Amino acid sequence: MAATYDHDDHHHSNAPSTLSSTDYDPNFVPDSVKTFVVLLYRHIREKNVYEIHQMYETTFHTISDRKFKDTPWPSVDAIAPSVDNDHVFCLLYREMWFRHLYARMQPTLKQRIDSWDNYCSLFQVVLHGVVNMQLPNQWLWDMVDEFVYQFQSFCQYRAKMKSKTEQEIALLRQFDQAWSVYGVLNYLQALVDKSMIIDILEREKEGLEQFTADDGYDYNGGSNVLRVLGYFSMVGLLRVHCLLGDYHTGLKCMRPIDISQHGVYTTVIGSHITTIYHYGFANLMLRRYVVAIREFNKILLYIYKTKQYHQKSPQYEQILKKNEQMYALLAICLSLCPQTKLVEETVNSQLREKYGEKMSRMQRYDDEAFALYDELFSYACPKFITPSPPNYDEPLVNYNQDAYRLQLKLFLYEVKQQQLLYGVRTFLKVYSTISLGKLSTYMEVDEATLRTILMTYKHKTHTVDADGKIISNADIDFYIDDDMVHIIESKTPKRYGDYFMRQIAKLEGVMNDMDRIKLE
Repeated sequence: MAATYDHDDHHHSNAPSTLSSTDYDPNFVPDSVKTFVVLLYRHIREKNVYEIHQMYETTFHTISDRKFKDTPWPSVDAIAPSVDNDHVFCLLYREMWFRHLYARMQPTLKQRIDSWDNYCSLFQVVLHGVVNMQLPNQWLWDMVDEFVYQFQSFCQYRAKMKSKTEQEIALLRQFDQAWSVYGVLNYLQALVDKSMIIDILEREKEGLEQFTADDGYDYNGGSNVLRVLGYFSMVGLLRVHCLLGDYHTGLKCMRPIDISQHGVYTTVIGSHITTIYHYGFANLMLRRYVVAIREFNKILLYIYKTKQYHQKSPQYEQILKKNEQMYALLAICLSLCPQTKLVEETVNSQLREKYGEKMSRMQRYDDEAFALYDELFSYACPKFITPSPPNYDEPLVNYNQDAYRLQLKLFLYEVKQQQLLYGVRTFLKVYSTISLGKLSTYMEVDEATLRTILMTYKHKTHTVDADGKIISNADIDFYIDDDMVHIIESKTPKRYGDYFMRQIAKLEGVMNDMDRIKLE
């Protein structure tokens, strides 16, 4: 099954592996690029967020598609004279330059190391310099997102040791600090600390600060860069810890952000999806299925309603990809914890369409069900990494799948344990009370074993939430009084609204079709 796992957790195409165009001249600056950097530089100096956003989101991609489909943009040295050799602008330009390179080509090891150096310089300026800029949230999110992506990409690259040349190994030894897990975590944590974002969010709860209300921007002539980078770094930390398989720490890093509310993380679609995908995944791995189901349901409904607005966005493919992965994760959650009442009708019908048949097979709990859990997990999980460098003196092997195999093994072990409980659940669904004797006869086990199974059921359907409180994931619970098992089933409230909304939409569709038909 592991073969299904080589999905790329990002918006990057599988472009040619090296620079195919021999006519690429890093020092040639086309007029369109010169105009672009001069204007962007001016807008940044004038703090014109609206214009910066247009140039960043639209113009940059248009020029990339027209002129730099499979070559990098002109080098930073070539454009520097047009922008007064401004140090900070050049760092920002290089940040975009590397991101474009990663998206369209395969970076060399040297380029990966250079990109790390550029991030270090950029973050150092933000942390220790005076940054008097307003940048669009989209760009600040992309910086954190790309920083974590390139770290993940580097770990995957380094773990494929088999095909490494001697030069590459020499470079890896020489630059052993590049993309180190400590470096990555330290920068993200430093941005959180230095920005004081946790205090800002606390003060906002008390009504003393406006952060979410103005989307993190500072309209009093200040700068949003450090604050918003600090804010998005909390999401970055969640993602890194998920890649390392440390779900508790990941969720702890996210605690200052109230997931149940609209926040700055919801203002950028990529950030919204990445946040909920990792938040939901971490909760799934900690057996907090109800929390995961609620969050996946909300974001899938949101994507369903707003998809059409993002069709022209460079992130569109990524949105669709994550959407599919989250449906697979929701299918897993609902198979392990059949709480369908938590899922909106629209999401539920999409889910049935995609995974209905698989889900009914997954609830049978046989080997085939087991294989389906394996398949869905492999498709939908993050691209786990081994953060430690290899021992370069040992025989070179590929170990890029190790972290993933470990997480898959832990997950399937959990599924195996849940499978034992399927039988009990089936009987509990049928009765409101049943004696232990009768239940043990039906289940073909003795009473002592049955009590153990019932205790296991209790244990496995309860879990500890983020506040340390015990919560239940069970749609069916019970208590034992003397020798009688009393079953408590949570009743589903009937939802009529959804049904009528769907029928009205269908009717409107029919009426539109009829209007289109010209009467002969």
